[in-house]
Amino acid sequence: MKKQLLLLSILFLILSCGVKQTRNLLTSGNYDEAIDNAIHNLRSNKDKKSNQDYVYLLEEAFFKAKERDLNSLNLLEQDKNPANLEKIYNTYIQLDNRQEKIKPLLPLQLLKEGKNAKFPFDNYNKQIVDSKIALSKYLYANSLALLKSPNKMDIRKAYDDLEYLNQINPNYQNTLQLQEEALNKGRYYVNVILRNQTNMVIPVALQNDLLDFNTLGMNDKWTVYHNNIQKGIKYDYQLIMNFREINISPEQIKEKEFVKEKQIKDGQKNLLDKDGKVVKDGKGNIIKVDNFKTVTIRINEFNQYKGCQLTANIDYVDFKNKQLLQTFPLTAESVFTNGYATYKGDKRATDEAYYSYFDRRLIPFPSNEQMIYNTGEDLKSKLKGIITKNRFQ
Repeated sequence: MKKQLLLLSILFLILSCGVKQTRNLLTSGNYDEAIDNAIHNLRSNKDKKSNQDYVYLLEEAFFKAKERDLNSLNLLEQDKNPANLEKIYNTYIQLDNRQEKIKPLLPLQLLKEGKNAKFPFDNYNKQIVDSKIALSKYLYANSLALLKSPNKMDIRKAYDDLEYLNQINPNYQNTLQLQEEALNKGRYYVNVILRNQTNMVIPVALQNDLLDFNTLGMNDKWTVYHNNIQKGIKYDYQLIMNFREINISPEQIKEKEFVKEKQIKDGQKNLLDKDGKVVKDGKGNIIKVDNFKTVTIRINEFNQYKGCQLTANIDYVDFKNKQLLQTFPLTAESVFTNGYATYKGDKRATDEAYYSYFDRRLIPFPSNEQMIYNTGEDLKSKLKGIITKNRFQ
């Protein structure tokens, strides 16, 4: 009985919180959120007596939301500003969608009054169609005007408007063709070149990787990078990778010798007393204890090392007048290391974690060309970071 009362109390608390939340939304003017809350709670059992509060709240929220939208439409339509056409269209869609959410629940009973809740629905089909036609004409005409602008931001605005137009009114006139035109006109085209000002050869594979901005994932809707000038394209910028210096350290092998000792178990021995006599237990059995011995190992540890550092400048240049706009320093590194060891003695004298060193051997050092190529991964990552933080504008 106590468990049942507890469960009922919890259920009542949950229901009360839900009603309170819905009422707070209603009183704060968030009518559509209040409607969504009420619908969600009524959907499972609309005739449940404990859900009556939601019916009243839904009725009130619908009335107030509709009243607010119609007042807003009246003001917008009287203003006759074409910039309001999108708001007008979306408000009619909102009025219609709100009704469609409630229709599946009808009728909703008001048990105390013995009648159904009232939801005065209207048919907005004509208003939706008329406002969509007006909005489509406006978006189309405005986009045509923006496409003539020399400003790429205006052209991108035209692209967004055309994309929205195609969503609400698919295949309206030649919208898709105009979108493609806006995409091409609104893009920044960047020519990428690499200059090697060092006295070392940069591997061809690394050059190709650095110049292929598709693999770097840098091409996007509004910025396209080409490492070769293409006919018919007006380039906006040039990105120049100036390799200033490549430093490669000598091949190094550092040797270190050391000795380690450890006490380890080596079987068992008889326990002796202070007089050197064997100690026995109460049953006459000889007591055994662990026997320890000291083992020693002499280790020769070898560490191979070779490093590469590459420094460069990334220059942003205006393609038309060849004026330097910005420059960013870049440093990339790669390191080759290998550790191994040989030993004499008992390897149990060192930690087991060190045993893997004994299984390794001297391996050939990578060539200078390979070291430069290995630096490419760090270089590409840092190059991508510079471009991501400093987009062309």
